[in-house]
Amino acid sequence: MNEPQITELDSGIRVVTEEVPSVRSVALGLWVRTGSRDETPAQSGVSHFLEHLLFKGTKRYSAIEIAEIFDGLGASVNAATGKETTNLYARFLDTHTDEVFDLLSEMLLGPTYPEIDSERQVVLEEIAMYEDEPQDKVHDVLDAAVFGQHPLGRRVLGRAEVISSIPVPDIDAYHRQRYTGANIVVAAAGNLEHDRIVELSKRHVEPASAGDETALEPPRIDGSQVAFQQKDTEQFHICFGGAGIERGDERRYGLGVLDAVFGGSSSSRLFREVREKRGLAYAVGSYTQQYVDGGLIGIYVGTREGQRPGGVRDHRPRARLAPLLGNHR
Repeated sequence: MNEPQITELDSGIRVVTEEVPSVRSVALGLWVRTGSRDETPAQSGVSHFLEHLLFKGTKRYSAIEIAEIFDGLGASVNAATGKETTNLYARFLDTHTDEVFDLLSEMLLGPTYPEIDSERQVVLEEIAMYEDEPQDKVHDVLDAAVFGQHPLGRRVLGRAEVISSIPVPDIDAYHRQRYTGANIVVAAAGNLEHDRIVELSKRHVEPASAGDETALEPPRIDGSQVAFQQKDTEQFHICFGGAGIERGDERRYGLGVLDAVFGGSSSSRLFREVREKRGLAYAVGSYTQQYVDGGLIGIYVGTREGQRPGGVRDHRPRARLAPLLGNHR
């Protein structure tokens, strides 16, 4: 396996590859440094909504044609939105690299926003789905308690009233402002040549306006907070948490080990004591989140009122503690 290679184009686009000659496949991702923290309250959820709209059509292809092309190539394609990034990615045979790169880049840079009203309803249903999942919703409540009015305290899915009413010109303006050279990273791994990926990036992606990376407002933690959201459920869903460390902090390695030992796995101290020994919860654990200029540490448990040790337990561990927000599918 070769060392990763990085090339920065004149537009500011960065191309990062890792050659793995032992495989016959390629994983390609087009990343944009934009997410929910870049939105104003009036734009809450536009990054995630825009991610959905990347699949709905371009000047050359309709949504069904995009799906059929990827299926015909045997490619797996998806997208995701986070608080700081949006990405569009695919996995495919190395012989299809040119075709997939061409189509992914057109989707990323040239959406035409057809079928927007039907996709509004899809995203509104997604928001409603998470509202009905208290074990996911509680993490949004914790984010708001830790980060307050800072954009990191807002959820990636945004607000239903924004999604239901934001006009196409506003979405397009956000796309043109954020999907620019300095914010774009092309990442690829597999049976590939770095120079070829650079060439494809220059051909298909570099025409994006150069732009500059937008300055971010660092989060300010205002001290201890308590936040509640009331809903009629069978369990109480509880998070404890606070400020963590930023993504580039060297202590992140030690924090990863500490998290695994404390509550991040089924052999952790927290899981064994609360679930295996005392039978107080089905889902319990710890997690961390790191951002460019800050972070969060959290502990989650879901349990019934008045729960006491000794209850009947299902020994299958819950695989997910934090919500996987923003996946297109």
